[in-house]
Amino acid sequence: MTYIASKPKGSGNVGLREIADALSLPTPFLAKILQLLAKQKILGSTKGPHGGFTLQRDAKQISLFDIVKAIDGDELFTNCVMHNNSCKCSDNEKAPCLLHDEYTRIRVNLTRLFTSKTVANVVRSVNGSAGIEI
Repeated sequence: MTYIASKPKGSGNVGLREIADALSLPTPFLAKILQLLAKQKILGSTKGPHGGFTLQRDAKQISLFDIVKAIDGDELFTNCVMHNNSCKCSDNEKAPCLLHDEYTRIRVNLTRLFTSKTVANVVRSVNGSAGIEI
């Protein structure tokens, strides 16, 4: 996401092989991730010789939460850390797990972090504020 977002506006689609080579990622693994993001309308996908991927929304409007949720679901932010779904965190009728109170605080902070940070924030952090207009 940050690689695509760091490209100058209007530069067109970014190819799968270009991203894989630049980030030293296996192409099949990256293709699956990018397809999940395209399915969730975070990325646009175009096939063909000039095909590739583009952001569907402005980088300032795509949170890290959106990305994690599209790829892995939101269980990290909703489920019990010890028992998957068998804790009060996922069902008020159930008893809290041994880590319920501590993990609830961590989960609240983690959710706040992932919802408040955007792709644009990450690109700025990686590249500095000079040179990239996000």
